Amino acid sequence: MSRFSRWIPVGMMVAAVAVFVANGIAPARDKKGPDKAALERTREQVKMLDDLYKTAVVSITNNYIEGQASTPAASVAKDVFEAMHKKGYHTARLIDATGKPKNKANVAKTDFEKKVVEQMKDGKAYYEEVGQVDGKYVLRVGTIVPVVLKQCAACHGKKEGALLGAIVYEVPIK
Repeated sequence: MSRFSRWIPVGMMVAAVAVFVANGIAPARDKKGPDKAALERTREQVKMLDDLYKTAVVSITNNYIEGQASTPAASVAKDVFEAMHKKGYHTARLIDATGKPKNKANVAKTDFEKKVVEQMKDGKAYYEEVGQVDGKYVLRVGTIVPVVLKQCAACHGKKEGALLGAIVYEVPIK
């Protein structure tokens, strides 16, 4: 065995790791994390978005929804979420926390969404994680969606104040 042949496995391992990192398969090793000021700005942006979306849903419900046969305000919110995503701003999604979603598409799918549901069931109103997508930092946030109106209670069969689900956000940290 030549002195170089014992280095071949090491070289192959280094090459494999380089391929994984280049393709985004291996987790980033950046221990520094995102810029703290950028993270705070992103948190404020999520709080603003959350207030905006929830105010819109409540306002639509109060002003335009009459009974269970009408289009739910959540459908309008989903249209707005999709428009924001298509324009590249952020993603937002309603997820169920009752175990009996009105729409099967609202079931928590990702590990983060499942953690959000656990946190909301434990009484938390807000849960966040910093993650990475394509090597760039994102703030993932889940916020509580409780029953806030009689119309919501009637449609969902829950008492006012009961947990319905959450809105989950993924916003780039810039």
